[in-house]
Amino acid sequence: MTATGTQVSLDEYLSTVYDPDCEYVDGELIERNMGESDHSALQGIIFALLYNQRREAGIWVFPELRVQVAATRYRIPDITVTTQKARGKILRVPPFLCIEVLSPEDRASRMELKIDDYLAFGVKHIWLIDPRRKKAWSYTSEGKRESSAVLTTSEPRLTLKLDEIFATLDDYVEA
Repeated sequence: MTATGTQVSLDEYLSTVYDPDCEYVDGELIERNMGESDHSALQGIIFALLYNQRREAGIWVFPELRVQVAATRYRIPDITVTTQKARGKILRVPPFLCIEVLSPEDRASRMELKIDDYLAFGVKHIWLIDPRRKKAWSYTSEGKRESSAVLTTSEPRLTLKLDEIFATLDDYVEA
């Protein structure tokens, strides 16, 4: 695995398979923090809940899909939701919703840069969920708000009840 801070060309990034996949920001490989049980379980729970809403809401749900947010920036949200089928291996149009599940190693400054990239690209909704603190935040072009009970979007309307996902998480992972 290539370490964070390694400089590579865009062509090399696009032609290399990383395991786990890395983000690419202006020539630099960025490793993603993942692999812990609470992160993995919460990602799966959220994916399943949204996947079950897909037909009614007219959405497509993808885990860990590369999204080109700018010419030299590729991000990989934990979960990406679109309102149309994906074309190609990399999503190059703004998704409707990007979801990030925090890992213990995630730093606020790094996550803020990611959220800024999503918003600048035109992502309408971003959800940030912390499985350890059992908190969640919603970001839109209008700003950030902490969500105490439910995360929602509009057009299409998606709803994620926080008590439900955290209770299910407790069934999967001991604190």
